[in-house]
Amino acid sequence: MSESNPLHPTLTLPPIILGGSGFSDQSHPNPQTLPVATIIRRAFDEGILAIDTSPYYHPSEHLLGTALSDPQITTRYARSDYILMTKVGRLSTSAFDYSPTWVRQSVHNSLERLHTTYLDVVFCHDVEFVSEHEAVEAVGVLFDLRRQGYIKYVGISGYPLETLVSVAHAVRHVYGQPLDVVQTWAQLTLQNTKLERYGIPALREAGVSVVCNSSPLASGLLRAGKVPCGRLGDWHPAPEGLRSAVSIASGWLECQGFGLAGLALRFSLAKAVRAADRYAVSVSTVLGVSSLKDVEEDVEVARDILRDLDAGLVYKRMEVMGGLSRLRWVNEEVECRDLRLCYGVRNILGEWAEYDLQK
Repeated sequence: MSESNPLHPTLTLPPIILGGSGFSDQSHPNPQTLPVATIIRRAFDEGILAIDTSPYYHPSEHLLGTALSDPQITTRYARSDYILMTKVGRLSTSAFDYSPTWVRQSVHNSLERLHTTYLDVVFCHDVEFVSEHEAVEAVGVLFDLRRQGYIKYVGISGYPLETLVSVAHAVRHVYGQPLDVVQTWAQLTLQNTKLERYGIPALREAGVSVVCNSSPLASGLLRAGKVPCGRLGDWHPAPEGLRSAVSIASGWLECQGFGLAGLALRFSLAKAVRAADRYAVSVSTVLGVSSLKDVEEDVEVARDILRDLDAGLVYKRMEVMGGLSRLRWVNEEVECRDLRLCYGVRNILGEWAEYDLQK
């Protein structure tokens, strides 16, 4: 169990978080053309009141800072109404700087770009690419910045769950306190469920009580068509065999009258709720978007598979602010309907089911 600290309450996140990577050069050929303020306003109005980004997702922080200063946001939402999460340490595809000096500078740079006086969460970005000592030292710097009031919560992010668990244990040992949150990507998907099977219980043993599940579509792999490409080209690590199997599965689903992206997102959202209940943790899903259509489709899927916490009723339309933040139960009727389809997809994936994207 994580240590209790009445002066530092546990981080509370909504079940769905807006992923700022959709406003990056990695994901979009020209992110400066995106209507970011309009997208954020729609997401906020639907109850998606948290944003995750990183300096590495350039120019996401710049675009978000401008959008969050737009009157269509500021006239309806105060800074305290939403959560801003960003990262430190990753500079480019192959460059990292986890030095204490840069960690501090990076946080101050993000504060300036995002036009805010504090950050709700800061993660050390992709800790698997540096030594454990460097990662733990950087976390210590973030703890210092937390005490100084620049940030509220400290976390780490990355792909290999074994590395995340090891760093989480080391942080707890060195500083006598656990990480506030851990984020991983593409590890709780229709193709890979390792976060549920291993990651969440192992992180719980390290005192972590909040987990962010990013990339429920495996960074755009689990959908019809090709993976998204931005200015940096095709960076996706999935090998051709996995891509081919996904394409076959997508075609099979279309013959059943369903889309792969919707099924994969419903699967991931339901798994997050089930895992949170089973292990007494909070599990939030980070969804990257780059259009109003993305937001609308994600909201529709969430309302299909999730139910209201209080009334237990399926919400097809919610006009109340914060509506999606109330959806914390699984709609078992939809879950059962999807079960056959999920089995079918995983059978088609065959040897690629549970494949590690960083092999």
